[in-house]
Amino acid sequence: MASAERITLYYSPQSRATGTRILFDELGIDYDLHILNMKAGEQRQPAYLAVNPLGKVPAIRHGAALVTEQVAIAIYVADLYPEAGLTPALDDPLRGPYLRFLAYYGASFEPALIDRFRQIEPAPRSQSPYCDYDSMLGVLEAQLSQGPYLFGERLTAADIFWGTALAWTTGFGLVPLKPAFKAFIDRMTGRPHFGRVTAEDAVLAAEHAKAAGQSRMLSDGIARPSI
Repeated sequence: MASAERITLYYSPQSRATGTRILFDELGIDYDLHILNMKAGEQRQPAYLAVNPLGKVPAIRHGAALVTEQVAIAIYVADLYPEAGLTPALDDPLRGPYLRFLAYYGASFEPALIDRFRQIEPAPRSQSPYCDYDSMLGVLEAQLSQGPYLFGERLTAADIFWGTALAWTTGFGLVPLKPAFKAFIDRMTGRPHFGRVTAEDAVLAAEHAKAAGQSRMLSDGIARPSI
């Protein structure tokens, strides 16, 4: 049963927090959205650094619990709302693979992606957290090729999480749009919550850019007070 305490989601549009917000909506969570304008540097102010010293989003506060890191948040909230049916129970044989592919994002996918983006030579296979880029993607491709979701017909929070991640990374050309990825992305981005959240993000991001630009003009002494 879900907790009666409301969750606060610390959020900025068009960031890693977008997937977390989509997952919240898929779970039917009644939550408070604490929006940070990262274009204006609000994530580096003391108030937010007290929440996450790294100045990253997402983060959540739930009662006395403060949780950072996308994967940890996904596990936490999906377990908190089991009635949504998006998390395998502890005694479900699917629980292990489910946790594996959530952890795979932070432990293998992101490190490989950042190395590739920065054109950094990966560590030797024996030392690399992701082996090598092609092998890392191959594991994910093989899993999604079984379709329609990561675990066949069973939709889980991991699918919501990966759907957003792959939509962004293929959209920016960081990950090749292989057939298994495209089919999965089309399926996940076609869900109503994805379209609504990304549309709201676009509006919010434009507002943040405008506000940050005005703030820079004021700090540079360009703006003049109205009379």
